[in-house]
Order: sequence, then C-alpha cells, then structure tokens
Amino acid sequence: MTDTKKLEPGDTAPAFSLPDADGNTVSLSDYAGKKVIVYFYPAASTPGCTKQACDFRDSLAELNGEGLEVIGISPDKEAKLAKFRDAEGLNFPLLSDVEKTTLKAWAAFGEKKNYGKVYEGVIRSTFLVDEAGKIEVAQYNVRATGHVAKLRRDLSV
Repeated sequence: MTDTKKLEPGDTAPAFSLPDADGNTVSLSDYAGKKVIVYFYPAASTPGCTKQACDFRDSLAELNGEGLEVIGISPDKEAKLAKFRDAEGLNFPLLSDVEKTTLKAWAAFGEKKNYGKVYEGVIRSTFLVDEAGKIEVAQYNVRATGHVAKLRRDLSV
C-alpha cells in the first residue's frame, strides 16, 4: 500500500480541477486570493459524512463572514453528489474525484485500519489554504462529529 507524504503548514496546496455535482469544473486556482477550507470525506449520504457536511452547511455564514470558503471532495460520482447536496440543502461545492488523483496528492487516501483490518481508503482530512495557495492548517484522521466546531475554535471563527 502506498503512503503519500502528509501535507504540512507552509506546503503549497496541490492544484486540482474537478467536476462539481452539476458537472462544472472547479479549480483550486478559482479561489486564489481567498482562504478556503478543503475537506475530504469518504462517501456522500453516509451518517458521518452527512453530519460533517451539515455542520459545514450550518456554519457557512460565519465561515464566509470570516473570509473562508468551503469545498468538499470525495470519490463519489457527480450524480451522487447532486443527490446528497439536494437532500441535505448543502450550500457549498462538492467535488467528484472518482480517480482519487486529488485525494492522493493531498495524502487524503491511503492506509487505514479498522478493527485490525488494514485497507486503503479515504482519510477524513481538512485543510485551510491561504490566499497565496499555501497550506495554513492540515488535519488528518479528523472525526466527523464535532469536527467543524473544533475547526472553528482552532481558527477563532
């Protein structure tokens, strides 16, 4: 199993251009000059991922008020993301990385352990990218529940 070097504060955020839930291409470069929270999650419409996405949804006004945008990325297909967005009233872009290229570039896909079993999968991760495209915060193996509240405390938002 491959293990990519984890990103750290000060690293340049790996570029990406991925389709959103409607098939429109969204690139990290679209957010140049802005701070953006990029978070990676395993699967749309699962209990933990739904809780995390709804927490971001419910906090978006405060995050935006502090100049922070939010992007969620998973290996789900666009149609599944659209269904998830519509079902939960999500108000930020959900991007599809079916090939897992971006997940791997951000070290958000790799070895996981569950009940002693080792396998490869999405590592729930959250990053804050600054206006210059540098990683300001890198958090791996975050918990779905309570993560957004902790992130807001860490960022004083």
